[in-house]
Amino acid sequence: MWTQGVPVEAEAREQLEKLAQLPFVFHHVAVMPDVHVGKGSTIGSVIPTLGAVIPAAVGVDIGCGMMAAKTTLRADDLPDNLSGLRSAIEQAVPHGMSPKIRNNKGSRDVGAWNNPPPPVDAGWAKLKDEFDAICRKYPKLRGSNHYKHLGTLGSGNHFVEVCLDEEGFVWVMLHSGSRGVGNAIGTHFIELARQDMRRHMVNLPDQDLAYLKEGTQHYDDYVEAVGWAQKFARINREVMMHNVIRAMREVIPKRFETHVEAVNCHHNYVQKENHFGKDVFVTRKGAVSAREGELGIIPGSMGARSFIVRGKGNPESFNSCSHGAGRVMSRTEAKRRFTRADMERALQGVESRKDEGVIDEIPMAYKDIDAVMHAQRDLVEVVHTLKQVVCVKG
Repeated sequence: MWTQGVPVEAEAREQLEKLAQLPFVFHHVAVMPDVHVGKGSTIGSVIPTLGAVIPAAVGVDIGCGMMAAKTTLRADDLPDNLSGLRSAIEQAVPHGMSPKIRNNKGSRDVGAWNNPPPPVDAGWAKLKDEFDAICRKYPKLRGSNHYKHLGTLGSGNHFVEVCLDEEGFVWVMLHSGSRGVGNAIGTHFIELARQDMRRHMVNLPDQDLAYLKEGTQHYDDYVEAVGWAQKFARINREVMMHNVIRAMREVIPKRFETHVEAVNCHHNYVQKENHFGKDVFVTRKGAVSAREGELGIIPGSMGARSFIVRGKGNPESFNSCSHGAGRVMSRTEAKRRFTRADMERALQGVESRKDEGVIDEIPMAYKDIDAVMHAQRDLVEVVHTLKQVVCVKG
């Protein structure tokens, strides 16, 4: 556990102990400093497994992660009033779960494209054939939101931010995953795992830890589907980044380059890796790969600093680090405890929504990102420190 100086809920520790009891968990479970209770397994955990995978540990936001790109713009190149920049990004990237809104380009669904732009079509071309093959085995998935969710942000803690680094350079950073189709894949295979457990009368410490055993059809199909969903998530972020940059060029008159330093990393996913001499599946639930020299992104909450980091390749952590600050209270508790006035004070100087609809994302609902970074100083080193000036929430 990399949690020195960071609070850990008793419920999270109990959940971790149940997870570690599973006979196919390999070597140990690594716990990141942003750890907190999650559905299926604890968020902020790294779970190596041998001969089985746990669909609920990966969850339903398969491939959720971050992308950040540095630009050649400086702080002085941004407009004095950032509301126009925020509005342009909101128009360029469908977000949230609202019905339809009007804009100068006609009517569109905030949460999905009606007339997807060319980058969406190019991205979908890389995904379509594999998706069709998966749907031949699981036709229900064809009815999920897939093509029309590509290049869209979603809701909750997903965001697009314009940030400044320690030298005053402008960065774009965004957070999203595999959207409706990832949710459908995750939900479907979580239920299949539960059915398999009932069929084979497997006794589990927690029903959310239902697993798929290697050598079964469901296992093979899940590995294929989850890999595809992670690919969708990565391309989704690339399409959004393309559209955000395009929107910025419409607002900022100065010519600029981007992708000077670009990072695109999952923090909710599973993949095959070699650790302690064995090829194992590693599930990172709210954790980022931090191999030696590998760049990653650790965002703070709204109003807090974020970090571009370089991995130190710590083998005990399975080459991992935290994926953010981690919540200290539920969304319901945050809404009960804080007000719009609290939100406005916490986000002073940031061009963003500050209404009741985003109070659950208030910085005080999260752990202190500086304490989280200190606790994992043997996992990563900080390359850039970012502070947001514009934030678009889902």
